[in-house]
Amino acid sequence: MEKVFSLSNIIQAASWLLENLGDKKVVAFYGEMGAGKTTFIYTLCQILEVEDMVSSPTFSIINEYKFADSGKPGSVYHMDLYRLRDEEEAVRAGVEDCLYSGHYCFVEWPEKAPDLFPEATLFVSVSVVDDQNRKIEILPK
Repeated sequence: MEKVFSLSNIIQAASWLLENLGDKKVVAFYGEMGAGKTTFIYTLCQILEVEDMVSSPTFSIINEYKFADSGKPGSVYHMDLYRLRDEEEAVRAGVEDCLYSGHYCFVEWPEKAPDLFPEATLFVSVSVVDDQNRKIEILPK
Protein backbone atom coordinates (compact mmCIF):
# COMPACT_ATOMS: atom_id res chain seq x y z
CA MET A 1 0.00 0.00 0.00
CA GLU A 2 1.24 3.45 -0.83
CA LYS A 3 0.17 7.06 -0.94
CA VAL A 4 1.62 10.01 -2.87
CA PHE A 5 1.45 13.33 -1.04
CA SER A 6 2.67 16.93 -1.09
CA LEU A 7 3.00 19.41 1.77
CA SER A 8 -0.55 20.57 1.05
CA ASN A 9 -2.02 17.13 1.77
CA ILE A 10 0.56 15.63 4.14
CA ILE A 11 -2.00 15.59 6.99
CA GLN A 12 -4.20 13.23 4.98
CA ALA A 13 -1.21 10.98 4.22
CA ALA A 14 -0.15 10.91 7.88
CA SER A 15 -3.73 10.15 8.96
CA TRP A 16 -3.80 7.31 6.43
CA LEU A 17 -0.63 5.86 7.97
CA LEU A 18 -2.02 6.10 11.51
CA GLU A 19 -5.19 4.33 10.35
CA ASN A 20 -3.05 1.51 8.96
CA LEU A 21 -1.05 1.01 12.16
CA GLY A 22 -3.60 -1.32 13.71
CA ASP A 23 -2.26 -2.18 17.15
CA LYS A 24 1.34 -1.42 16.18
CA LYS A 25 3.11 1.43 17.96
CA VAL A 26 6.53 1.28 16.28
CA VAL A 27 7.05 2.71 12.79
CA ALA A 28 10.42 2.37 11.05
CA PHE A 29 10.98 5.00 8.34
CA TYR A 30 13.36 4.17 5.49
CA GLY A 31 14.32 6.82 2.96
CA GLU A 32 17.16 8.84 1.56
CA MET A 33 18.40 12.01 3.22
CA GLY A 34 15.95 14.78 2.37
CA ALA A 35 13.10 12.44 1.42
CA GLY A 36 10.81 13.96 4.07
CA LYS A 37 10.94 11.48 6.96
CA THR A 38 11.29 14.15 9.66
CA THR A 39 8.55 16.31 8.15
CA PHE A 40 6.23 13.31 8.00
CA ILE A 41 6.94 12.41 11.64
CA TYR A 42 6.35 16.05 12.62
CA THR A 43 2.91 15.77 11.00
CA LEU A 44 2.15 12.50 12.81
CA CYS A 45 2.98 14.26 16.08
CA GLN A 46 0.66 17.15 15.15
CA ILE A 47 -2.20 14.71 14.58
CA LEU A 48 -1.48 13.00 17.91
CA GLU A 49 -1.49 16.48 19.49
CA VAL A 50 1.84 16.15 21.27
CA GLU A 51 2.38 18.82 23.90
CA ASP A 52 6.04 19.45 23.16
CA MET A 53 7.83 21.18 20.31
CA VAL A 54 8.78 18.57 17.71
CA SER A 55 12.33 18.79 16.40
CA SER A 56 14.81 16.55 14.65
CA PRO A 57 16.65 14.19 17.03
CA THR A 58 19.72 14.03 14.77
CA PHE A 59 22.08 14.98 17.58
CA SER A 60 20.11 13.85 20.62
CA ILE A 61 19.26 10.45 18.99
CA ILE A 62 15.95 10.27 20.90
CA ASN A 63 13.34 12.96 21.52
CA GLU A 64 10.40 12.22 23.79
CA TYR A 65 7.14 14.09 23.34
CA LYS A 66 4.18 13.92 25.73
CA PHE A 67 0.56 13.57 24.63
CA ALA A 68 -2.79 12.29 25.88
CA ASP A 69 -3.18 8.67 24.73
CA SER A 70 -6.90 7.87 25.06
CA GLY A 71 -7.08 10.31 27.97
CA LYS A 72 -4.01 8.87 29.74
CA PRO A 73 -0.50 10.32 29.73
CA GLY A 74 1.48 8.89 26.84
CA SER A 75 4.76 9.36 25.06
CA VAL A 76 5.93 9.52 21.48
CA TYR A 77 9.58 8.65 20.93
CA HIS A 78 11.12 10.15 17.80
CA MET A 79 14.47 8.54 17.04
CA ASP A 80 17.11 9.26 14.43
CA LEU A 81 19.69 6.47 14.28
CA TYR A 82 21.73 8.01 11.47
CA ARG A 83 24.77 8.84 13.62
CA LEU A 84 24.91 5.46 15.35
CA ARG A 85 27.60 2.98 14.34
CA ASP A 86 25.87 -0.26 15.30
CA GLU A 87 23.18 -1.94 17.37
CA GLU A 88 25.31 -1.99 20.50
CA GLU A 89 25.56 1.79 20.39
CA ALA A 90 21.78 1.96 19.84
CA VAL A 91 21.17 -0.17 22.94
CA ARG A 92 23.49 2.05 25.00
CA ALA A 93 21.61 5.14 23.76
CA GLY A 94 18.31 3.70 25.03
CA VAL A 95 16.75 2.87 21.66
CA GLU A 96 15.77 -0.68 22.63
CA ASP A 97 14.08 0.52 25.83
CA CYS A 98 11.95 2.94 23.81
CA LEU A 99 11.06 0.35 21.15
CA TYR A 100 9.66 -2.02 23.77
CA SER A 101 8.03 0.66 25.96
CA GLY A 102 4.54 0.24 24.51
CA HIS A 103 4.54 3.90 23.44
CA TYR A 104 4.59 5.27 19.90
CA CYS A 105 8.07 5.12 18.36
CA PHE A 106 8.82 6.80 15.05
CA VAL A 107 12.32 5.80 13.93
CA GLU A 108 14.41 7.29 11.13
CA TRP A 109 17.31 5.27 9.70
CA PRO A 110 16.20 1.90 11.18
CA GLU A 111 18.76 0.11 9.02
CA LYS A 112 21.38 1.17 11.58
CA ALA A 113 19.91 -1.31 14.13
CA PRO A 114 17.66 -3.72 12.20
CA ASP A 115 17.63 -6.55 14.73
CA LEU A 116 16.35 -4.39 17.61
CA PHE A 117 12.85 -3.87 16.24
CA PRO A 118 9.88 -5.70 17.76
CA GLU A 119 7.87 -8.14 15.68
CA ALA A 120 4.95 -5.68 15.65
CA THR A 121 6.78 -2.94 13.73
CA LEU A 122 5.35 -1.21 10.68
CA PHE A 123 8.10 -0.65 8.11
CA VAL A 124 7.58 2.20 5.66
CA SER A 125 9.56 3.91 2.94
CA VAL A 126 9.45 7.62 2.16
CA SER A 127 10.73 8.58 -1.27
CA VAL A 128 10.91 11.59 -3.56
CA VAL A 129 8.52 11.50 -6.53
CA ASP A 130 9.39 14.99 -7.79
CA ASP A 131 10.11 18.48 -6.39
CA GLN A 132 6.62 18.77 -4.88
CA ASN A 133 5.60 15.19 -4.10
CA ARG A 134 6.70 12.33 -1.91
CA LYS A 135 5.50 8.76 -1.65
CA ILE A 136 4.99 6.78 1.53
CA GLU A 137 4.78 3.03 1.11
CA ILE A 138 4.01 0.37 3.69
CA LEU A 139 6.64 -2.31 3.18
CA PRO A 140 6.15 -6.05 3.55
CA LYS A 141 7.76 -7.53 6.65
